Amino acid sequence: MAAAAVIVLVIVVALVVFVASLSVRLVQQYQRGVVFRFGRVLERIRQPGLQLIVPVADRMVRVSMQTTVIGVPAQGVITRDNVTLTVDAVVYYRVVDPVKVLVNVRDYPSAVLQVAQTALRSVIGKADLDTLLRDRDRINAELKAVIDAPTEKPWGLLIERVEVKDVSLPEGMKRSMSRQAEAERERRARVIAADGEFQASRRLADASRAMANTPGAYQLRLLQTVVDVAAEKNSTLVMPFPVELLRFFDRLAGGAGEQARPAGQTDRGPAEQAGRGPAEQATPVGPGLGPVTENVAAAAAEGDGRRPER
Repeated sequence: MAAAAVIVLVIVVALVVFVASLSVRLVQQYQRGVVFRFGRVLERIRQPGLQLIVPVADRMVRVSMQTTVIGVPAQGVITRDNVTLTVDAVVYYRVVDPVKVLVNVRDYPSAVLQVAQTALRSVIGKADLDTLLRDRDRINAELKAVIDAPTEKPWGLLIERVEVKDVSLPEGMKRSMSRQAEAERERRARVIAADGEFQASRRLADASRAMANTPGAYQLRLLQTVVDVAAEKNSTLVMPFPVELLRFFDRLAGGAGEQARPAGQTDRGPAEQAGRGPAEQATPVGPGLGPVTENVAAAAAEGDGRRPER
């Protein structure tokens, strides 16, 4: 009897351990448990830890709540301005409702991938090439909104982020864009150079007016230029002739001419010159002058208002 009792006890313990193994389920921290009892979903979502279920009647499915990353394969797309591109993207999503993920959609990772591919072609086809290359954030936001619409409420998924990874352009388009960028850089360089020349000309004009008002500044600038030229390794040095020296000689010659004029001789006006007779106008000028030379001398004297010296 004792042996039979021990055998029965062992069998009971084994059955208890077997039933306990069928009833206890472990849910990880990043998971949530959905229990199906005879095929129907229970409303209570099992949280992380050890969870008990009814053996045979219940079946628990664990759903990961972590963010999942899927890559969208490269898609051949035609933009709004008829440019053929190859675009790929990456989608970040996570589960927010485990029940909907299990009940409303089958193989939700594959479903999200298909929706992402169709949304990528739709959004890129509505945009032009410049917008795709320049305003990438707006394209990503539109992709997120298009993918999130059919997946959040019906499937219990949240699209956290969508990024366009690479945009492959045709070789002809790359060469055209390179030439366009080079022409734009050349245009900017010319505009900057023209602006610099305009500002330099204004500064030079201001400097010339300042030197015109101050003759000493012109002399200092002239000496500075001579020093700069002499600093170079030149065998020949060209010295500019001062303009003030020419003006000095001009004034000196004018003063000497005024002193050499006789005291009693004054300039005659046009009326006095008109009152002279032909005989006076034909008076010989200087010794040995012919008639033609005398007429030329008389005309020259009438032109500068002076009487030719006898």
